[in-house]
Amino acid sequence: MNFIVFQNQGMADLRGARDLADYIGQNYSGRVVEVGAGYIVSVALHLRSFFPNIDLIITDREKRSVQGLEVEEDDIFYPRPELYQGASLLYSLRPPLEMQLAMGELAARIGAEVLVRPLGDEVAKLPGFQRKLLNAGAARFYLFRPDRKLAEI
Repeated sequence: MNFIVFQNQGMADLRGARDLADYIGQNYSGRVVEVGAGYIVSVALHLRSFFPNIDLIITDREKRSVQGLEVEEDDIFYPRPELYQGASLLYSLRPPLEMQLAMGELAARIGAEVLVRPLGDEVAKLPGFQRKLLNAGAARFYLFRPDRKLAEI
């Protein structure tokens, strides 16, 4: 009998990760912040490797290194302003509704857009933003732009 042993350690790949990273890299420059990264950093790895114009900050509740990427300690409910200053985009993979709302509040204060790759259909309504479902290759995600900017996509 043959057995296959998987050593995942929580670092699974995300379907459409490369397409999502390509969308971000082709549409944003400067500071981009991944919020609540966890251990799935495939989007961040692709951004870091192929888009040098992106000043990528990765955050989670614990400071650590994941697959060679430094993750900054931050709580989106009590954010450290210096991590987000000047960001053009806040993005998160599978964030709960409460986290999406906190991202929207912060994005409104700093003038950033919000991108959410939800788990299922758990997508918030962010005050002051309109959302649009976008598909880029195998990536399906919601983009939140201030009401006045949504017509531009």
